[in-house]
Amino acid sequence: MLSILRWLLPSVVPAALVLVVIHKSDKDREPPWLVALTFVLGALFAGVGFFLEHKAAMWSGLDVRTSIAGEAGALLFLFAILAPIREAAKVAAVWPAFRSRHFDEPYDGIVYASASALGFAAWENVVMLRANPDGGIWIARAFISLPAHLFFAAMWGYALGRAKKSKRVGAIFAPSWLAAMLAHALYIHFVYGRGPGALVAVLPLLLTMGGVAFVAARDLRLRGDAPPSSIQASSSRLAALGLDGLSNPPSMRAMRDALRRSNQPLGLRWVFYGSIVTIGAMVTFVGIAIAFGFAAHVDFSIVDEHDVATTAPVALLGAGLLAAFPVSGYLIARASNVSSLLEPALATGLALLLTLLVLGLAAPVSVVFAVALSPVAFGLACAGAWVGKPSH
Repeated sequence: MLSILRWLLPSVVPAALVLVVIHKSDKDREPPWLVALTFVLGALFAGVGFFLEHKAAMWSGLDVRTSIAGEAGALLFLFAILAPIREAAKVAAVWPAFRSRHFDEPYDGIVYASASALGFAAWENVVMLRANPDGGIWIARAFISLPAHLFFAAMWGYALGRAKKSKRVGAIFAPSWLAAMLAHALYIHFVYGRGPGALVAVLPLLLTMGGVAFVAARDLRLRGDAPPSSIQASSSRLAALGLDGLSNPPSMRAMRDALRRSNQPLGLRWVFYGSIVTIGAMVTFVGIAIAFGFAAHVDFSIVDEHDVATTAPVALLGAGLLAAFPVSGYLIARASNVSSLLEPALATGLALLLTLLVLGLAAPVSVVFAVALSPVAFGLACAGAWVGKPSH
């Protein structure tokens, strides 16, 4: 009995507690029975999904682990089979609630998507911890699983919440689901496909997706609850304090508007100059991280993805690299003096593309890490540009 509780309790209890918190965060709370049913369906469809994955692995001879299938084979298995099956299983669990009369406000998309994701995560952790009863790394993977699945589901849950009112499910749901599926594939690759040290690469990805999930949930809540006048009044108070970059909180709609072409012509020279500034900031901040590492007697030669204890140098370099993007975004926005984020965003995208091309030629194995960090870097650059953009 105790052996069963060792893998059952850490899997189900945290998921159930998080579900209760999310359910209570909804102002017009959904029927508990329907939320619980979605949770159970998420677990059941997870079981179906894992069965299909097992059959696909036997048929194809592929595996998520690079040590077995190689880099290309593992990535093909993830992006073509595993991640699509898992995110489709979560959507299937939400569909009965989505079609019901209780799904009647935008925020419900987050509630039911979260319930499905938590049920899926609970089942995944049951299977994982039962198969691997010993080892702290598996507890760490189970701990990461809950927020990861929540954030993936929040992306397309946001789309379902929007689509319920507009009656156009495909227009916004398809790209949101595709983005969640791609992020899920990268998550599996780093958490299960590589050595334990690769878990370090997951943390910035999860933090970024957590920020996206927070903004999406707030956007749906504002659509359903808050009157526009209260939002404008809050923005005016912040602007009066001189916080122009923060006077309009970056909601999903505000960010979309800021990334669209404004009445001003696109400043191509600022895109070009901005990409140079971004690359220069990357080199500078990595240099600062290296200098700090040498001053702190960090040994950069000990890095091994199969040993978590050796990942501190990589974390230091990654932190230094990511710190460059909000600074470069801020500088580009200030220098270009345009109210749109389009120029800083395009400049960052160009710098990232050039970086990926260079890495593809010099160190192909590092490209997947760079791809995983690119959305994080892009989001940080846009955040810096948002703070730095003029208020006009």
